[in-house]
Amino acid sequence: MKAALLYGPKDLRIEERPEPIIGPGEMLLRVRAVGVCGSDVHTYLHGRIGPTVLQSPLILGHEFGGQVAQVADEVDNVRLGDRVAVDPARNCTTCEFCLKGHPNLCENLHFCGLWPDDGALAEYMACPARLAYSLPESISYGGAVLLETLGIAIHAADLGKLRVGYEVAVLGCGPIGLLVIQMARLSGATRIFATDLLDNRLEFARQCGATDVLNAGEADPVAWVAEQTKGRGVDVAFEAAGAAETPTQAVEMARHGGTVCLIGIPVEDRTEFRASSARRKGLTIKLVRRMKHTYPRAIALAQRGLAELQSLLTHEFPLEEAEKAFQLVEHYGDGVIKAVIRL
Repeated sequence: MKAALLYGPKDLRIEERPEPIIGPGEMLLRVRAVGVCGSDVHTYLHGRIGPTVLQSPLILGHEFGGQVAQVADEVDNVRLGDRVAVDPARNCTTCEFCLKGHPNLCENLHFCGLWPDDGALAEYMACPARLAYSLPESISYGGAVLLETLGIAIHAADLGKLRVGYEVAVLGCGPIGLLVIQMARLSGATRIFATDLLDNRLEFARQCGATDVLNAGEADPVAWVAEQTKGRGVDVAFEAAGAAETPTQAVEMARHGGTVCLIGIPVEDRTEFRASSARRKGLTIKLVRRMKHTYPRAIALAQRGLAELQSLLTHEFPLEEAEKAFQLVEHYGDGVIKAVIRL
């Protein structure tokens, strides 16, 4: 089979690899679509993400959908030919946090496309069948790519405890930020303030439900939110940019007793904000670690048209041009929101 392997920073190669052999409880997936996520780009650019360092060639990709090509004998939740999306986080199911219902905090987690575990940028991959979710015909393989992203947005909305009538800020209008905006709209937020540095993303933010948008490179977003809310601030601020300055902005935007949800992954592996503001306001600060138990909800929202995914799929590439996809996302080129690699 063909696969895209990362050998080091910006060193992505298309190679022939043996087709995987499935084990007990697994299925063989014919991969059909893989999304290029910002965290993938971190690894592509730096050969690492946070403390995880690339030590041997790695197949990237953790947002994916495909068709079941083979199943182990004891598997009964998927069948040959099924169209599925797959949760990329392989939790152990037996540690303290898995048993408490928090698979996203698993102590023994293996994650597709995070060294040393290969991901989905290959024609075939072996996956635990328990992590597969059947796709209705109304959701394309491209839409399946965004179910993982939508799951993160759902989890963030859960952590933010959104309520009808809330005012919300979303800092960063990439795919996760745009889907957080959609979840805030569905939750009954009366005003949704969105900030970004790219005007085309702010236009997408309006389409997703943002009521007020600001290019953060042209005006102070904190002063803007303060003016718009008459000094009160927002009930919940979602930081989805991963930039050095946005956690501080989120803290300053939040009202007294408000909540800040930090979603973005900073390149420098540090998050900073003014301690006095957070303390004096009595803020609740939550860090969003992926998602948990969200795939059925994400599929239901997408199937019923309550979450719009297809319009966010702005660019497609064949596997042979995977590096072009990474470079496009790296440079925010050509108005890209979500780049998808088709196999």
